[in-house]
Amino acid sequence: MRLDEYEKRNFLCAILLILILWQSSALIINKPIFPTPFNIMKYTMKNFSGEMALHLLYSLKRVVLGILFTLILGVPLAIIMGVYKKIDSVLLPIIYFNYPVPKIALLPIIMLMFGLGESTKIIMIFFITFFPMVVNIRDAVKNIPEEIYYPMYSLGASKFQIILEVIFPGIYSTILTSIRISIGTSISVLFFTENFGTKYGMGYFIMDSWMRVNYVQMYSGIVILSVIGLAMFIIIDILETIICPWKNKVS
Repeated sequence: MRLDEYEKRNFLCAILLILILWQSSALIINKPIFPTPFNIMKYTMKNFSGEMALHLLYSLKRVVLGILFTLILGVPLAIIMGVYKKIDSVLLPIIYFNYPVPKIALLPIIMLMFGLGESTKIIMIFFITFFPMVVNIRDAVKNIPEEIYYPMYSLGASKFQIILEVIFPGIYSTILTSIRISIGTSISVLFFTENFGTKYGMGYFIMDSWMRVNYVQMYSGIVILSVIGLAMFIIIDILETIICPWKNKVS
């Protein structure tokens, strides 16, 4: 949904409040382990164009590819499960069985199978975002009222035409919401996986800064991850205003 002026002011006020609380806490604690936001912003602006930007590009590539593979495989599977009851009855128990498994626990197995390179990190993001997206979109398809299909059936439309012209547009919003959830989850997983078998990525950058007791650099990496996550959320919101304009009218 597009931010109006009131929401923009609230957004800026929230950021300002966070900075004030952070600055006040840093002054009260007065220890190197908790630097002020001014020092962190100063360090970030000074050093971002170098090594830090390279780490960020590696992390972004992994997140984008992981979510992209989830969309390519997860969305069609979820639609098929939502449309065809027999397929759903076979696949749903498998999805439900694998959904609760902590995917981080699979990291040693995936590293043994695929090595320590880029593929392991992308596969981990895929695994942890795939099952929630399939379940959410499958439920959205199931929740479309049956009556909506009747005019298409009366015109002799095929299943593929109904999926393309009725079901797919009806789940745009759910797909975008699933992407939002996937962004936050994938960044969390990425932080963990980037500490194995790589020297590039924001997860490695943050932990390396912590090991070298460079707290300003460490917080700078954390802030950059947060800002990137926020930027990706805003991009999804903008896409939603373009793809789902009716939501703006309702709001």
